[in-house]
Amino acid sequence: MRDRKTYFRRLLTATAVMVLLLAGAPAALTQSAQGPAAELGRFYNQELAFGSCEGFAATALEEQLYVDPFTCARLEVPLDYDNPTGETMQIAVLRLPAQGEPSERIGSLVINPGGPGGSGMQVAVLSAVGLRDSPLLQRFDWVGFDPRGVGASSPAISCFTDAESDRGENKTTLLGTSGEWTTADTRELMEKCAQGSGGEAVLAAVGTRNVARDMDVLRAALGDETLTFFGQSYGTRLGAVYAEMFPQNVRAMVLDGVLDPRQGSAERRLSLHTGFQRSFELMAEFCAQSPDCPLGSDPEGAIAVFQGLVQPLIDYPVPAGNGRTANFFQATGGVLAGLYTAEAWPLIIDGIAQLKHEGRGDKLLTLSDNLSGRGADGVWSNFLEANLAINCNDEERRTPEQEADLRRQIFDVNPFLDTGRDVEGVTHDACEFWPGEPTLGFPYAQDVEGLPDTLIVSITGDPSTPFTAGVSLADSIGGTLLTVEGERHTVALEGISPCVNAIVADYLIDLELPAEGNRCVL
Repeated sequence: MRDRKTYFRRLLTATAVMVLLLAGAPAALTQSAQGPAAELGRFYNQELAFGSCEGFAATALEEQLYVDPFTCARLEVPLDYDNPTGETMQIAVLRLPAQGEPSERIGSLVINPGGPGGSGMQVAVLSAVGLRDSPLLQRFDWVGFDPRGVGASSPAISCFTDAESDRGENKTTLLGTSGEWTTADTRELMEKCAQGSGGEAVLAAVGTRNVARDMDVLRAALGDETLTFFGQSYGTRLGAVYAEMFPQNVRAMVLDGVLDPRQGSAERRLSLHTGFQRSFELMAEFCAQSPDCPLGSDPEGAIAVFQGLVQPLIDYPVPAGNGRTANFFQATGGVLAGLYTAEAWPLIIDGIAQLKHEGRGDKLLTLSDNLSGRGADGVWSNFLEANLAINCNDEERRTPEQEADLRRQIFDVNPFLDTGRDVEGVTHDACEFWPGEPTLGFPYAQDVEGLPDTLIVSITGDPSTPFTAGVSLADSIGGTLLTVEGERHTVALEGISPCVNAIVADYLIDLELPAEGNRCVL
């Protein structure tokens, strides 16, 4: 085995670069509501064969990360829990064994980074590096998994080639303002995804409720009587749904950067875009303090200046290096990527300045690529495609009229993303022809009984998941809210706040919750 300290130092450097650029079977069987216990028994009773992670990496970065002392295995789960004797899926799992004395080991800490579509394996490695001195690593096996359809799990959602994504033809952006969709476009999108992913049955099987069922199978296969879980962003939806479905199987949960379980799809998007508009305005005020701010010295005029720079890119993309161009959606995607944390505002400003003064989009495209999952080698992860597929399975679908009305409302609350174009007739829901019906249901995780105390972490200036969403989730599931003052999306287990990480460690290890009203400041 290689020297562990040397290894962690090397990975810590890689992590810093990434941050700069831009996250007991029987008890389970008796509670399982997905099918007869006997038919699910072979899944719950399986033993994971952890070994080399060779063959698990989907990107060049993951090739560097998935090495000793981390080990990997594959978890078998039903494609359809209503037909557990039918086809199966393979869930990729990564583990770092607890580093302390065996007698002090508590169990596994299972991690989901959000998205949806984010690799839990990748984030498990990066968080272990960032928290290499944390007592959590001494007491827990550190476990990340790629949810069904994501990353190294099989089959994985695949809709576009790397070349198509480079050309901006992958319009499945995270925020639902990804340009024009006609009926023909949405039908073709579904067909392309089905062809690349293993069929329509796979497309219809990757919703959050199935992932929660997978997570319970994983809990049992790891040998844990109850689940200790850490989820960020979309991972808070996954955790809340698991808590709703399997409350008696929860030991502890930390949910950081919360999606409001009471908000439907349209309301959630409007809330998200309101938050990003607020962060854009704060970034413009920060920029205006500099005499060479590309958005001008008056923050009140920043949106008009920005629109004047990016709206022409709809018809006339600008050069962005290596034979690529940056269009409106890629340029605004770069800005959105930087708005997730105030530390990245200077990167946004540099990108806007390059667009304004050089007529180039290299820097904004790099920001967009890093959020979207494109590596420096030109290989794309399936983050955006899996994001689309999971959301299509979870969220309500809208008629063209409803979609056009929502798009107008989004531009009202988030005008820096306004295309300046008519939205009638070209704003069909991208999930219009997705197979199956949405399975999540809104609201979810309401009045959950039998759930142990949970810890909800919510940041006052979170651009993506507003602070009020944390208040709502804490009220819905009876959790304890930790308020964090700052301007970023998610904070726990990221090596950023000693205050937050100490509270999280006390809770996960000793089940000690912070006092009511306790706060951390970033």
